This record gives sequence, structure tokens and C-alpha cells, in this order.
Amino acid sequence: MAIIVNLDVMLAKRKMSSQELAERIGITPANLSILKTGKAKAVRFSTLDAICQALDCQPGDVLEFKDEA
Repeated sequence: MAIIVNLDVMLAKRKMSSQELAERIGITPANLSILKTGKAKAVRFSTLDAICQALDCQPGDVLEFKDEA
């Protein structure tokens, strides 16, 4: 997939656990794990908004495009 999820990088930079982020944004740790590992097929803007607010970052800090070609 050409979209890379850098959520683990942002969590490390903010010294926050996945569990804490899941609680702050109101999703299950299992769903956060799916998103974090890049296995999610979609992400709601409301979830992305909550992630960016909780981590004090921009969407581009969490999601990255890399051309596979």
C-alpha cells in the first residue's frame, strides 16, 4: 500500500501509550492497533481529527504517501 501510517512514531515522540491514545480519542485499543499497523482500509476524518488533537500534530505527521513504483 502506498499510504504509510506513522502513528507509532508520533506516539513515541509524544511519549504516549497506545492505550492512553485510545482512551483519549474514544476508540478501542484493538481498532487503534488496526490503524497503527496499516491494516485499516479507511479512517474517519473525525478519528483523524481526534488523533491530531490528542497528539498535537498535523494529519501529514500521521499519514504519509510513498509511491510504490
